[in-house]
Amino acid sequence: MDARTATEPVSVKDAPAIPGLSFRHFRGDSDYPIILDINTRSKIADGMGHDIHTLDSITHVYSNTPNHDPYNDTLFAEINGMAVAFNRVYMERELEGPRIYNHVGFVVPEWRGKGIGRAMLRWAESRAREIEATQTEEAPALAGTEVYSGAPGLENLLKEEGYEPVRYGFAMQTPNLDNIPEAPMPEGLEVRPASPEHYRAIWEANKEAFRDHWGATEEKGDFEEWLKHPFVQPDLWMVGWDGDQVAGSILNFIDTEYNEREGHKVGYTEWITVRRPWRRRGLARALLSRSMKMHKELGMERTALGVDTENPTGALQLYLSMGYREIARSTM
Repeated sequence: MDARTATEPVSVKDAPAIPGLSFRHFRGDSDYPIILDINTRSKIADGMGHDIHTLDSITHVYSNTPNHDPYNDTLFAEINGMAVAFNRVYMERELEGPRIYNHVGFVVPEWRGKGIGRAMLRWAESRAREIEATQTEEAPALAGTEVYSGAPGLENLLKEEGYEPVRYGFAMQTPNLDNIPEAPMPEGLEVRPASPEHYRAIWEANKEAFRDHWGATEEKGDFEEWLKHPFVQPDLWMVGWDGDQVAGSILNFIDTEYNEREGHKVGYTEWITVRRPWRRRGLARALLSRSMKMHKELGMERTALGVDTENPTGALQLYLSMGYREIARSTM
């Protein structure tokens, strides 16, 4: 399927009998503003206003998802031609583990509780089975998604459909940037600015460090495409070096569009990683302290991040000790 055939209606099993309801696939780049609108309205309704995409970020993420063909793997629900929901499915291969078919869907608040989400969830599972049937390597296959604490209706739906919680995450923010804890750099390590000739090494080190995290996958994505992400802002990175080796980093960024729209001044201390040989020496704390101070100097009033609550490196306790507090939680 491509943009020329994506205008054809899609038959969805178990669809509710709602007048004017129809389904279709992705039609091309003109759909990204529609996806953004549905995503934004849904997240605001679910108390996730701190996690809003921009058009640039959602276009970049959705158009560069590995193992995802948007023309076949995305479904829209429309009422009399107006999109009210979408769902997408993509496959990831866990390291030495199962294939995970992730599906991500949103229904605008006024059309929830009417059976649209359930029908689209079942469509996503059916599409996942079609993709799985083409795989040649033997491996377990699972379906998964993420639900936020502000969406109890979705959580109940997932449980009714046979899903079980396996992991939890927090979205965290500092209430302010007063009294940032001091943290010296470990002996022998230093912070240096990231130059273009270092970007790939930093990217590789980041990917390497995340291999130890729960749910780590084989997919690395494309380096050149990653550099185009609007939140990849090397001038804000905090990188710890041991000679010519990247020991750890925080790939800070500022979502200027979100801050201006919502009247916030939040900086993000995200993609925090330390490679194995340099762990348990205080490097993450030192980089985080410096990142928070940098954001304060740039005029930010808070910093934010996300964390797996069972992170094996003890990240949650570190962030709590640095003043971060939970503002929302999610369940995988």
